[in-house]
Amino acid sequence: MAKVLILTGDAAETLEVFYPYQRLQEEGYEVDIAAPSAKKLQFVVHDFVDGFDTYTEKLGHTWQADLAFADVNPEDYVALVIPGGRAPEYIRNDEDCLRIVKHFYGEAKPVAQLCHGPLIPAAAGVLQGRKTSAYPALAADIRAVGGEWVDGDAVVDGTVVSGRAWPDHPGWMRAFMTVLKEHAPA
Repeated sequence: MAKVLILTGDAAETLEVFYPYQRLQEEGYEVDIAAPSAKKLQFVVHDFVDGFDTYTEKLGHTWQADLAFADVNPEDYVALVIPGGRAPEYIRNDEDCLRIVKHFYGEAKPVAQLCHGPLIPAAAGVLQGRKTSAYPALAADIRAVGGEWVDGDAVVDGTVVSGRAWPDHPGWMRAFMTVLKEHAPA
């Protein structure tokens, strides 16, 4: 069975982890969740509230990470998913996390990234000259590393598919499934 890896950590957005996790399983892929350590993770729920200039955050579900970044052999996986939330803000500082991302980009394997997820490829130095969507507040971060921020729900750049946030799930996952099935059928 083809395996897909999700990179995340504490304070990841619950919907942005669980939606691709379950959608990939539904299509017949085995899915592993990697984090800084193989522990129970605490996810959060980001929501948009009238009158707020940004999203709000509440505690979400918990979930056990299958393995630590240091234990990941990226050769074992056909694709990568990088959800958002606040986890990307700190896991982008983990050298093993960056090693994993560099492998997927370098081998042109399918990558799905959403919301704050592109902070990790930005830190890995692989976004220069690439188009990506992300949470709109990250447009400056994407441009600062030489990438082009695109305001879209399903931006496809080669084998990389990106979106702005969980409301983009239908378009984002539909586009990613097309890329994934073309390059690595279950």
